Parts: sequence; structure tokens; C-alpha cells
Amino acid sequence: MLRTMLTATNTMSQLQQKLDTVSSNIANSNTVGYKARNATFGEMLYQQFNNDTGDRAPRQSPAGIRIGVGAQIAQTKLNTKVGNVTQTNRKLDFALTKENQYFTFLSPSSDRLVLSRQGNFYLSPNANGSTSLVNSDGYDVADSNGRSIRFDKDVSDITVTPDGTMNVTFADGGRENVELGIAQVSKPNLLKQDEDKYLRYSDDIAAQYPNEGDIANLIVGNDRAQISVEGGALESSNVDLSKEMSELINTQRSYQMNARTITMADQMLGLINGMR
Repeated sequence: MLRTMLTATNTMSQLQQKLDTVSSNIANSNTVGYKARNATFGEMLYQQFNNDTGDRAPRQSPAGIRIGVGAQIAQTKLNTKVGNVTQTNRKLDFALTKENQYFTFLSPSSDRLVLSRQGNFYLSPNANGSTSLVNSDGYDVADSNGRSIRFDKDVSDITVTPDGTMNVTFADGGRENVELGIAQVSKPNLLKQDEDKYLRYSDDIAAQYPNEGDIANLIVGNDRAQISVEGGALESSNVDLSKEMSELINTQRSYQMNARTITMADQMLGLINGMR
């Protein structure tokens, strides 16, 4: 009975993590550029009893009895599929239409680059009279050199080319071209996720992959022809609500079944202890 309770308890803790993942997907179903995460389960260690070596009957599984200790989350994989692109006709709304390409931002806490598909940008005035290009969280948008995009003059108009170059027109008639910092990510599941929106190259990942370019790198030079940016549009979340609701129901039922297993084991232990 104790083994039964331990197995159910191990599984319930992992099911709770999957519930958290599904809940996060549902909560961000309307978040611009959000990428859903899918949690998959794998079997934990099990004990093999070879007590039926004389059985010669044809079978798919090996002879004997295998007693497991529960299930665990094998991996939580990022769904990189491109979401639906919605036309907004707003000058500072940009959508990436190719998979595994990300806008780059400077994190206020560390001044390190973080990545996101969130493309709704704003002009924010600074105390020195300049203007910064930021996202909805106030993160500075980075250029192709990894520096904050700032303008010293009043901006009157901004357009963008498919390769991510902003054509900026100032109030005095002057013009400037600025390349948006866009990264190509080859291994998005290795990057750490912050606040459900941003991916970043963390210290623990650097210990295993010291060359950040093996995972993500800024697209520069002639390679910028591979970029695909659409102006006046935003990429919607790629969360499939019907799928997430089905996952939520199945996970809740599994959780309830394991909770019921603990209750039944407790009742049987009570009966055994009550025998005279």
C-alpha cells in the first residue's frame, strides 16, 4: 500500500507541473507573439521481477512483472509554429512571418539581450530629449548591433522593409535607416524562458554551450535577406484553445484518479491496522 501511495504522489506532483504549463498557455492565448509549451510524460524507474522465465508463449512485452514508481514530465517543448498574422495598420506594429526568428530587446535588469516575437513597439521620450523605441513592457528594442534604438529628433513617420530595416522620417524632413535586431534561433528549447514572453541565454546553458552562436545568433549583413518582417501587423499567439482545454480536462482527471488511489490505499491500510 505504501508503494501505491508513493507512486500516486510522485505522479501528482508532475501532473501539477503540467497543469501549470496548460494554465500558462490558456492565460496567454491573447498575448502577442506568445509561443505555447507542450509537456510530455515519460516513465520513471521501475522494478523488474523475472518470476516467469518458463513462459514460452509469444508476447510483445518481456516476461515478468514490472512495478513502476510513477510518471514524470520528460520534456516541456516550445511550439515554434508561426501564429496567425493580424493586420493592424499601425506604423509601429511588426510581425515576423518566419519560424524561429525573434526580435531582440535589452533587459532592464541585466542589459543583456532577450528574445521575443512580440512586435508591438512604442516611442518613449527620455529625460535628455531623445526618444527610445520600446515594447509594451518598456524594454528597449535592440538594433542589429545589439544596442538600444534611439532617435535624437522628433519622428514623424516609420516604415519597415521585409528585411527588418526601418525607414525613419523626422519632423525636420531628415531620414535615417535603422536595422532591427533580429536573431535566428536554431535550438529554442535550450533557451531559458522569462515571464512567459522572453527567451534568453542563461549562465547554466552557457556552461554546456559556451558558444551562444550554436543556439542563437543575430542576423547581419547579407544574411538579412532571410528575414521576413511585415509592417502594420502583429503575430497572434499560437495557442490552440480547444487543444489546451482538452489537455486541461485530461490532466485534471488523471490528478483526481491518483488522488483517489491514495484515498483507497489509506482506507485499506486502515482496515489492516483495525484487525484484531
